[in-house]
Amino acid sequence: MEDPLAQRLTAWRRHLHAHPGLTLHEGETAAFVAARLRELGVEVTEGVGGHGIVGTIRRGGGAGGNRSVGLRGDMDALPIQELNEALPHRSTIPGVMHACGHDGHTTALLGAAALLLQDPDWSGTVHLVIQPAEEGGGGARAMISDGLFRRFPMERIFGWHNWPGLAAGTVAVHDSAVMAAGARFEIAFEGHAGHAALPHLTRDPMLGAGHCIVALQSIVARNLDPLQAGVVSVTVAEAGEAQNQIADRAVLKGTARWLADATGEAIEAGLRRVAEGIAAAFGLRATVEFRVGVQVTANHPGERDIAAAAAGSVTAVRRDMLPAMTGEDFSWFLHEVPGAFVWIGNGPTDRNGTGGCELHNPRYDFNDAILPVASGFLAAVAKRALATG
Repeated sequence: MEDPLAQRLTAWRRHLHAHPGLTLHEGETAAFVAARLRELGVEVTEGVGGHGIVGTIRRGGGAGGNRSVGLRGDMDALPIQELNEALPHRSTIPGVMHACGHDGHTTALLGAAALLLQDPDWSGTVHLVIQPAEEGGGGARAMISDGLFRRFPMERIFGWHNWPGLAAGTVAVHDSAVMAAGARFEIAFEGHAGHAALPHLTRDPMLGAGHCIVALQSIVARNLDPLQAGVVSVTVAEAGEAQNQIADRAVLKGTARWLADATGEAIEAGLRRVAEGIAAAFGLRATVEFRVGVQVTANHPGERDIAAAAAGSVTAVRRDMLPAMTGEDFSWFLHEVPGAFVWIGNGPTDRNGTGGCELHNPRYDFNDAILPVASGFLAAVAKRALATG
């Protein structure tokens, strides 16, 4: 990549970082991205599944003239207050920041568009899918419901995520599972409220909730195959308002993750069994909500090999990394069309001695030095996919 383009991409990425759009509120981000695509000469369709954008580049002739491929980037930010006080391009929106690198993902896609437009050595159709609401907002499914794959046919789709701790610019390609399926759960215990000094006249839902927090850990420890990864984490507990009252309701919220469908089924069954059993033991009523947000992000074999070959033409490749228990909305796209998802190293998690450069950390910042590699990979994987039967 030539320096002027790299510099332009860095400026665009830093603009996006300074002006983040929270999940489901990406209107300003979408407008900026659409304008940059049009400046490059890309055909743009806005409002796909909310604030989603699809940029289309067509080039006829050649063996791949009738072929099509999708490249995906996400663009939403997180409800986190940025702590990078000395960063010139720190967030200007209180309580909102790009703490996961979606600003870099979107910018790399703009860079891939520029590279493909400059490169005469390919033919076919490339759809640039800029997805909103990846962070739990259902953006992928919204785009699918809005006819993404019907309106913009693509035989394959590829995506990526920056990965702190992996050497900057190195591409990690997994054989199958890349990231976990995930669900959010809510367990509500209903009891009978009363004076805290007269507990025998009440049915204390907090007692049930406390036992439940501990008992839920037995699902992973005693109900799952030790060789199958699973996570059950209680992250929120809500109950009561007055210190001298036993409340009538206590709610536990949390997340579950898994890499195999059978494991997810066992976790959901375990949550319901534990909650209902504890409720019966303490004279309470329990209700359980279990909402799957993402499926397992698993590479398709053919597309995995295309991604690995494309990455190898651009940078160093690793094939030995284990999957992560984080989730990725891209999984829903992989349920519709074949594809692959890779990680590109963002460099050390303690860059410049400031610490905290992990995903979802208030001191995170995307490493602009990897933009040429990320854009180069996306362009290369599109070209290889269009040329591969």
